[in-house]
Amino acid sequence: MSMAKPLSGIRVVELGQLLAGPFTGAILGYFGAEVIKIEPPGGDPLRQWREVNNGTSFWYRSLGRNKKSVVLDLKTEGGRDVTRRLLKTADVVIENFRPGTMEKWALGPEDIKPDNPGLIYARISGYGQTGPFSQKPGYASVTEGYAGFRYINGHKDEPPVRPNISLGDTVAAIHAALGVTLAIIQRHQSNEGQVVDVALYESVFNLLEGIIPEYDGAGVIREPSGSTITGIVPTNTYRCADDKFVVIGGNGDSIFKRLMLEADRPDIANDPALAQNPGRVIHQQRIDDALADWCAAHTSTEIIDKLETVKVPVGPIYSVADMLEDPHYNARGLFETVEIDGEPLKIPAIMPRLSETPGATEWPGGDVGAHTHEVLSELLGMSDEDIANLSRD
Repeated sequence: MSMAKPLSGIRVVELGQLLAGPFTGAILGYFGAEVIKIEPPGGDPLRQWREVNNGTSFWYRSLGRNKKSVVLDLKTEGGRDVTRRLLKTADVVIENFRPGTMEKWALGPEDIKPDNPGLIYARISGYGQTGPFSQKPGYASVTEGYAGFRYINGHKDEPPVRPNISLGDTVAAIHAALGVTLAIIQRHQSNEGQVVDVALYESVFNLLEGIIPEYDGAGVIREPSGSTITGIVPTNTYRCADDKFVVIGGNGDSIFKRLMLEADRPDIANDPALAQNPGRVIHQQRIDDALADWCAAHTSTEIIDKLETVKVPVGPIYSVADMLEDPHYNARGLFETVEIDGEPLKIPAIMPRLSETPGATEWPGGDVGAHTHEVLSELLGMSDEDIANLSRD
């Protein structure tokens, strides 16, 4: 008999739009939470972003999975009143409005706490709920720069490079989901809820590894380093004879020796000055030039086969088309197939993978307001007439 998912029995009201808040809700819903997504009339704007099919983006089919869509206009007193009643029944609320907006609507943590002291209130914003910049608008692109992430990407003396995803939003959502689950554990001990304050820039800041102590202790500012990583050699991307790229991570001492022997460079493999990483950092250009020349003389498949034989970490640069064809991706179950208007659509599974209580997609993101009547009638006991009046207003 299969066990219940980890968050079964947890009710989440999602008030966020676009990405950070909704991805938080998607993670929680994937692992069993009941997620009620409050959408404005017309729906979450992300429904119309990027590739759209029959009025709804493919992206929303993934991001809106396992959620009940309820249309409520928070700019009206009626919409706010129904939302307030829903929050009184919830275990978790997710919102990613500018700080102060929920308080303006009398939907803030202190407004709901008297009726629902156990509510876990997840707040996602660009710069956090406090501090001198809390009121600044903060999209992921801006906060990635403010957090120092953009500074270290790209090539020296050129404009910083951004990855072609909304990294700050996604990382913030993962932090928010982690904060919510930690707060749920704490609530089991105290029976009290709390606010989970997640800032996009702080979530990105969490990715910076040793950058802060290296600067404070040694005065070193980590600079952009192209396709390498500062202070670890060799780890780089190389062009092969078939014009494809491979990533080689040969920075372990014994791995480095095997790598250079396979690359027909025993002079480098057996050089005592290069036996450990500090020496390799000094001679990085020599090592990279040798590997670049070797890769340029072989196809990417040949390089991968050679290095895998001698157990050196190596891999291709995959596009999404490569992922979908890859046997390992498919064996690990990274794609789930849902049905949209009778047609199959692959969407990504959500990690992490749990052996006994795995998450799953029960249904894809549906139409705007598809669950309004169900939720308001069953959860709040509203009559058909009440719901019709609310819709008209």
